[in-house]
Parts: sequence; C-alpha cells; structure tokens
Amino acid sequence: MRAAVVPALGAPLEIRDLPVTPPGPGQILVRIEASGLCHTDIHAARGDWPVKPTPPFVPGHEGVGVVTGIGSGVTSVACGDRVALPWLGHACGHCRYCVSGRETLCAAQQNTGYSIDGGYAEYAIADAAFAVPVPEGVDPIDAAPLTCAGVTTYKAVKVAGIQPTELVSVVGVGGLGHLAVQYASIVGGTVIGVDVREDKLQLAKDLGATYTVNAATTDPVEAIQQLGGADVAIVLAASSAAASAALASLRPGGRLVLVGLPKDGAIELPIFDTVLHGKQVIGSIVGTRQDLTEVFALHALGRTRVITQARALDEVNEAFDEVLAGDVPARLVFTRF
Repeated sequence: MRAAVVPALGAPLEIRDLPVTPPGPGQILVRIEASGLCHTDIHAARGDWPVKPTPPFVPGHEGVGVVTGIGSGVTSVACGDRVALPWLGHACGHCRYCVSGRETLCAAQQNTGYSIDGGYAEYAIADAAFAVPVPEGVDPIDAAPLTCAGVTTYKAVKVAGIQPTELVSVVGVGGLGHLAVQYASIVGGTVIGVDVREDKLQLAKDLGATYTVNAATTDPVEAIQQLGGADVAIVLAASSAAASAALASLRPGGRLVLVGLPKDGAIELPIFDTVLHGKQVIGSIVGTRQDLTEVFALHALGRTRVITQARALDEVNEAFDEVLAGDVPARLVFTRF
C-alpha cells in the first residue's frame, strides 16, 4: 500500500510502499477513502510537543474508510461498514476516566497517527472498539474533518456550558473554527468570529456568526468588550497571544476554553481579575466516541456544513505548507491515495 511516512522528526514526509498488515485480535483493517489534515499532524511530524512520536510513522487521525478485514473477537463492526478512526485510537477501558465517560484522559491511551499509524495511507489497522460508525448519507469527505475538527469543537462547546443568547467568541475560524461557529449557534449562542483574514470572517458570517472581528486590524479585546464582553471564548488558534487576548475579552463570570496547542503555549493568568470577576479557564481535549457519534448524527440531520478542499496524498508536503501559511479556507482532505 502507499502511505505518507514521517522518516524523521522535522523531515519532509515520504511516499512509501508498505505491506498491508492483517488485523490481529480485536482489530480491523480499513481501506481509507478520505483523511483530513489536522494541524496536529504537522506538530507530530515536526516533534513539536513534549511527548514525541517515534519515526518512522504514518500520521493522520481523521481517516474514514470501509472495513475490509476483521480480526478474531470483533463483533461490533462487519466488513463493508464505513468507520472513522479518531485521535483516541485505544484506551484501557477500566481506569477512573474510562469508566466515568472521560476516556480521552486515560493515561494508557494510544493516539491514531501519533503513537499508532494513522490514515495517511491506503489502508490502516485500528482497534475495532474505537472505530466509530459513520451513518449512511454522511459523505466520507465530510466525515473525515468531523472525526477531529468536528468532535473537538463540539466537545469544547459542551464543556463551555453555553446558554442561549450568551456571547461566544470563536478565536480562529479555520478547520476547527468553522465548525465551532455552527455548534455554538446550534446551542443558542450569539457568535463572534475572530480571525486575521477577511475570507475566514466572511465564512464565519455565512455559517451563523452575528459579529466578526479582524484581529489584524482591530484590537479584539476592545472590540469584544464594546459588545459587553464574551461569556465564552473558545480559542482554536495555535497562538498564545490569541489566548491571552481572549481571556482579556471576557466579561465577569466568563469562561475561557483552550483548545489550540501552540508550540510555545503559555499565558499569564491575572489572579486578581480571575478571582474577583469569577472567570474560569478550561482545557478541552478532543471528544469521546459518544461525542463523535453525536457529531455524525447532527451532520446526518443537515445541521452542519463542512468546508473542504481535496488533495492527493502525493501533495502532502505542499498541503502542510498551505496550512502553515493559512491559505486554506477550512479543511484539506486527502482523497487520492
């Protein structure tokens, strides 16, 4: 099979011919139809984060495809089923987090495209228990970004506890942000899209944002405070400065939800302001299998739109450059392997 491989951290990816591994006990073999490009894939390939993947490996945690092989003991899926292979590739199933519906905090978890090979390939092996069924009528090209960008922002909206009419700023309107705008609107939030590009701000308006702020030409703190301050700020931009500005834009009682992971990620937390104004800082990490099931159900009902552009796997390095330059409207998806 053809696969895009990280040969060494920081090196360009290589297209290689690899053997197709048969599924072992509890595993499935999936023929990949579409695989989204998440900024995390770039961080993985460069070794940007403290816990680094071990090369050579195949990135990609937004793989969607059809089951073509089943290992012993698998009863949850059958050959011919379409499934998604999310970031949470495996968890222990018995720790306090797994048994309380917080499986994404499991210390023993394995992550698709990071510690186990992912979806930048014609085929992928997956733990059958963590492959999420894709409903009929959901296009694989849409399902791929929903597998991470969708479930990550959906979970962020959930943990934010957004109430109808609350003012919600979505900081970074890209692959994740264009979906966050929609989920925040679905639960009744009044959305502010914040970005540095006018085309992405227009996209936010098209998808339901009431207000937009161009942080390249306007002070976002001042602009949002003029609206009364945000009840919730969901930070998807991989920028510490953007996170700090989002915190400063909150009104009393506001909640800062951190999602994006900048390489040098740190903000200064003003303790007096946080305590005296009852502000909260919340970390939100992807979502569970149940969250992804709900994301797919919403999309099947026609409640969300996914903005994508297709790429060939051979263009993987150029696609990384496009994402880093901010030149894509929302999500790039590899569809030609």
